[in-house]
Amino acid sequence: MSLNDLHPLTKAIRLRSPQTLQNEHSTPLYLTSSFTFDEAEAMRAAFADETDDNIYSRFSNPNVDEFIAKMCMLENADAGFATSTGMSAVFASMFALLQQGDHLLCCSSVFGSTFTVVTKYLPKYGITCTLVPANDKEAWEAAVQSNTKMVYLETPTNPQLEVIDLEWAGQFSKKHNLILNVDNCFATPLLQRPIEYGADLVVHSATKWIDGQGRVMGGIVVGREDLIKEIYLFCRNTGPALSPFNAWVLSKSLETLDVRMQRHCANALKVAEALQNHQNVAWVKYPFLPNHPQYEIAKKQMAFGGGILCFEIKGGLEAGRRFLDNLQMLSVTANLGDSRSIASHPASTTHSKLTDAQRSAVGITPGLIRISCGLEKDDDIIADISQALNQSAAKV
Repeated sequence: MSLNDLHPLTKAIRLRSPQTLQNEHSTPLYLTSSFTFDEAEAMRAAFADETDDNIYSRFSNPNVDEFIAKMCMLENADAGFATSTGMSAVFASMFALLQQGDHLLCCSSVFGSTFTVVTKYLPKYGITCTLVPANDKEAWEAAVQSNTKMVYLETPTNPQLEVIDLEWAGQFSKKHNLILNVDNCFATPLLQRPIEYGADLVVHSATKWIDGQGRVMGGIVVGREDLIKEIYLFCRNTGPALSPFNAWVLSKSLETLDVRMQRHCANALKVAEALQNHQNVAWVKYPFLPNHPQYEIAKKQMAFGGGILCFEIKGGLEAGRRFLDNLQMLSVTANLGDSRSIASHPASTTHSKLTDAQRSAVGITPGLIRISCGLEKDDDIIADISQALNQSAAKV
């Protein structure tokens, strides 16, 4: 039985770098900054890209290569490049391919740092951006300009969990000859594979579900080989490379991604269902709840609903802060996708630098709470959220 005959989930466990003479069962760490050559000609050929020999760990490393190979296999991508963080992957996927005079279409509901990159930093280099509501198809059509080159979107979005129809996004981008760049961090390739719907690039913050235990940072861009080549050359010269140790951790993490995501998703659905009738909750949003606005789209393109849910606590900004203060088990931290459940209040943290009008435009309400469901027993997660809600409600 060859590796090609195996299921992708099995490949995520069995795909690995070649064994050394030690016949180790687990891939060793290659903690080296550079690699040596036996002769000048071999080094010349490597620098001329005539061979795949490793030169320098900013360019490539066996641990990093193994992680990239696994992610490309899971996402059904041609090639990839791994970066030091998720945001370096997001930035590289844009800056390596856009130039002065180009125009970017971006979903208005995106991670706060992504919002800052496209609205503050890209314009400094003559790259303009139009923010478009996630599911307003007429607005997407109207926003296309003669110099538009790329579409960037998240689905589900962060933190409002809007679900964008990837089939439509693929058709829209192809119609206008645009690069479709999709942040698949919330879903992971276990729940959806945007490339199968026409995406040209897929980016991840591997810090989140890919690692899954809050240990290391990392990012990755996978997709079309021609586009990845440009991203590789950009990153090779500017330096946002993933460290070999972090790559080793992330590659090992992919071996348990399937079983972890099943538990995360099951917990999130149960928590979402439990919170729907809580007296201190105005609404709950989760892609696999039947009352989600894009429920049918989510069911079509996602295997499960993901590990994130959000809800609106009655009482607004102050109630949201009191809720965090009253949690006893859930972590209050700037992360998601951990084995531990996490609660955050976007209006006072990740999206606090946006104006009130900007937050309102992307659905960041004062009492919005985002929950990243961990691997704890679902009853314990629900109990802690419920008691914190009750404590907050007593002061509303």
